[in-house]
Amino acid sequence: MTKFDINSKYRMNSGYEIPVLGYGIRLLVLFYILSNLILRQLNSGTVYRNEEPSASAIKKSGLPRSEIFFTSKVPPKGMGYDGTKAAIQESLQKTGLEYIDLYLIHAPYGGKEGRDGAWKALAEAQQAGKIRSLGVSNYGVHHLDELEAYIKELEAQNGKGKGGSIDVGQWELHPWLARPDIVEWCEKRKIVLEAYCPIVRGKRFDEPILQPLVKKYNKTPAQVLIRWSLQKGFVPLPKSVTHSRIEENSKVYDFELTAEEMKSLETGDYSPCAWDPTVASSSD
Repeated sequence: MTKFDINSKYRMNSGYEIPVLGYGIRLLVLFYILSNLILRQLNSGTVYRNEEPSASAIKKSGLPRSEIFFTSKVPPKGMGYDGTKAAIQESLQKTGLEYIDLYLIHAPYGGKEGRDGAWKALAEAQQAGKIRSLGVSNYGVHHLDELEAYIKELEAQNGKGKGGSIDVGQWELHPWLARPDIVEWCEKRKIVLEAYCPIVRGKRFDEPILQPLVKKYNKTPAQVLIRWSLQKGFVPLPKSVTHSRIEENSKVYDFELTAEEMKSLETGDYSPCAWDPTVASSSD
């Protein structure tokens, strides 16, 4: 069996580690999650208006800061160099944290100038020790190719390693939206893939392909989907406001899907349940 537990982590290109299971933040349950040692990774963002409560929960939990992995994001309206610098500073001020573990560009909007400017600001903040690891969210392959080329430009100007590295990419990922092109691009570059909406907002729990696995392992559809995500090598970020479901969703370490069962969940569908900025043009 592939061994995962609450302490399991992946090493990123930055050299830092990220927990293999995270949580898409719901404010009412933050302290409960941390104080009950259910999860150690919180996925925050400026547009969610949850950075300050997240930091408060971290402090109240009594856990060492080094044991909590905190993520925030550049808001789509904050794209560009100046906007991103301001967003980073605002995140640090609101949270009172000395550093942010991971900062992502939330979506590939703002045109090339906006995307390049945002990345340059992130890379500078990383060099200054304000951010430990960098990444993007909702980028299509064409956006990723563009960013890779820009990182090379920054390194040519400023020196090797001074352009930042893509450490993490975050996308909606589940059996009905497996994104093989993006996954392949990232895996070739050892970029950690985070999966938001890993349980498809509960909309697919009655799907026939899940029922044999639910019965065989005596698990919920959500647990099966989270386990699928883990075995794909993703970092799933399930959400819930119910204490019992949060605990339930974290109990995915005591079973393993077989290779045949993993294959049975390959639907080939392209069915987002959330927004899909990956299809935005490079000029958007």
